[in-house]
Amino acid sequence: MPKKDEKQITKFRYNLVTILIYICGIVLLCQLFFLQIVNGEEYRETSNTRLSRETTLKAARGNIYDRTGNIIAGTKMGFNLDLYKTKIDDKSLNTAILNMITVLEKNGDTYVDNLPITIEPFAYTFSTEEDIQEFLEENELKEGSTAEEAFNQLKEEYEIETENLAEARKIMTIRYEISENGYSVTKPITVATDISRASVNEFSERNASFAGINISTEAVRDYVRGSLASHVVGYIGKIDEDDLKEREDQGYDMNDYIGRLGIEYMFEEYLRGKDGVKQVDMTVDGTSSGEYISQEAIAGSDVVLTIDANLQEAAEQQLEENIMKIRNGELGSAYYAKSGAVVVMNVQTGEILALASYPDYEPQLFIKGISTEKWNEYNQEEVKALFNRAVQGSYAPGSIFKMATAIAALESGVIDTEERVLDRGIYPEGNRPHCWIYDDYGTTHGWVNVEDAIKHSCNYYFYEVGKRMGIDNLDKYASYFGLGKKTGIELMGETSGTLASKEVHKEVTGEEWYLGQTFNAAIGQGYNDFSPLQMAKYISMLTNGGKQIKPTLIKTIINPDGTEVPREEIESFANQKTGYVEESTEDVQIHQEYLDAILEGMRSVTEETGGTAYSRFRDFEIPVGGKTGSTEAGDNINAWFAGFAPYDNPEIAVVVMVENGGHGNYTAEVVREIIREYFGINAGNVTEDTTSKPYTEEVR
Repeated sequence: MPKKDEKQITKFRYNLVTILIYICGIVLLCQLFFLQIVNGEEYRETSNTRLSRETTLKAARGNIYDRTGNIIAGTKMGFNLDLYKTKIDDKSLNTAILNMITVLEKNGDTYVDNLPITIEPFAYTFSTEEDIQEFLEENELKEGSTAEEAFNQLKEEYEIETENLAEARKIMTIRYEISENGYSVTKPITVATDISRASVNEFSERNASFAGINISTEAVRDYVRGSLASHVVGYIGKIDEDDLKEREDQGYDMNDYIGRLGIEYMFEEYLRGKDGVKQVDMTVDGTSSGEYISQEAIAGSDVVLTIDANLQEAAEQQLEENIMKIRNGELGSAYYAKSGAVVVMNVQTGEILALASYPDYEPQLFIKGISTEKWNEYNQEEVKALFNRAVQGSYAPGSIFKMATAIAALESGVIDTEERVLDRGIYPEGNRPHCWIYDDYGTTHGWVNVEDAIKHSCNYYFYEVGKRMGIDNLDKYASYFGLGKKTGIELMGETSGTLASKEVHKEVTGEEWYLGQTFNAAIGQGYNDFSPLQMAKYISMLTNGGKQIKPTLIKTIINPDGTEVPREEIESFANQKTGYVEESTEDVQIHQEYLDAILEGMRSVTEETGGTAYSRFRDFEIPVGGKTGSTEAGDNINAWFAGFAPYDNPEIAVVVMVENGGHGNYTAEVVREIIREYFGINAGNVTEDTTSKPYTEEVR
């Protein structure tokens, strides 16, 4: 091709490309004109509403059910008030906060308040000087500042202009929360949880007046049955700084709630679900314009307890009523009874059907943050409402231990079921201890065999067999029944109690064991201290033929997909969390004939004239075996009753202990009413003989 033609073609191509570029430029300019000039205002408004913020969609906590499917701890839909950071100055933020709090207070809603300074009069809420100094340092306040000085410094720092102290403090609480935990355009602080519908409606209607707020929905813990089984279920509370540091890698954040006590604490890892993700569209000035879910939340697993809610309710009610009756002298002599515990156990499986401790507490109060007044009330020395007396408390068992002494003596061969011992009132050896009947009435029980000794609670008999077999044999068999050892229950803080032994005495006193200590141990006193739970296990084993059982509160755990967590996994998890390691137990043989003799003695306690609980069970429809007990504890006399039913084919064991209850006979009515509830007996068919008799009022 000639060079002239090549140049013309090249020039044509260049011109064509140039024209195309100009055309594209003109098109782009036109498009920009329409975007910025013609439709600019509309697009700017649209872009302002599309500031997307990612937030956490809280998963519903797993439910806690009783054995029959009744919800004890569930969830309800609640509304939270969240506050995001926006492009407004401090003064405008303070005004918005005050307006926000005004709405909350008007509708009876509470809001977060961790500011450690009170006003009128000014004071720190800290209990130590060290805590005050730490607070001042962390907030860069002048060293040694008084509460009023620190308040004014924060007021200036936060640019709070109002001179009204109450209003200033309200603003300061939220500003302090922001400074402590931080917030951003994507991460809010939660100002208030579970707010009322009235507040939700007002915030929604006036959204533009409250910069940065967003109403989020969240499944809130709801303790459906109030204080029922509070010492079993426990409660949840707002996560604190220490817990957050430990669990931050598990996805927890500052707005989370966490199990604090009971099953809520023990199985936190199962009950807590997996949070989802929610997108919130907001304008640049902080007004919410819409939201959608980008990742669904997964609810936590459900925990099914062995507890029967109706039986639990009966146990709690009867325990409280019994304590009041004892205090008022309605059952005999008045004692200042103040607290107690009840355990109801399936004798074959170890499943706990009811576990009550009095006084109890309201778990719901901890959701929004319990008041200082209520917290102090719960923690008074005489109240100790959070203390689970059935599991954490240990008490001398008194005469309800005597069945263990009897088994040890029979199995050791130092006595048989027919041999009788003559009660002479004062035992002639050792520290010459007295039988209770000699001290109270100046008489004796005469000749008694093992059944009679249990029926009449004859101390003299147990002094004799205790001397014959020695403390080592008694320890061996008492230990087999789990006394002085943790049971491995799925709750924190379980006591191991103390089983009297040479080793314990040596550790406490540095001295050698002596016969008087054997006498004390044989009648359930001295160093013997056990929890009501341990005693329930022991009574269950007496009635099930001596078979070992492990008490449990967990029926099953059900995952969100409907599958059940394997039993081995549940036990391993619980043991690891509580630190429980099963102690080895010497393999011993328990002969049924010996058990039968002892159970017959327990039957006579409730069904025969002269039995120490006959007045409480006379004409009762269900044959019951039982044993009264009482022990001195300082200035108090703690009262016990341990029973089982039905006598011929035992299903349940029931143990009740009342601190300063005076007489074991008094507490027997609690066991009677629980058995009545368990078997569904019509209360109107039962009559009671309350006539006081020398033998029926005995409680040892």
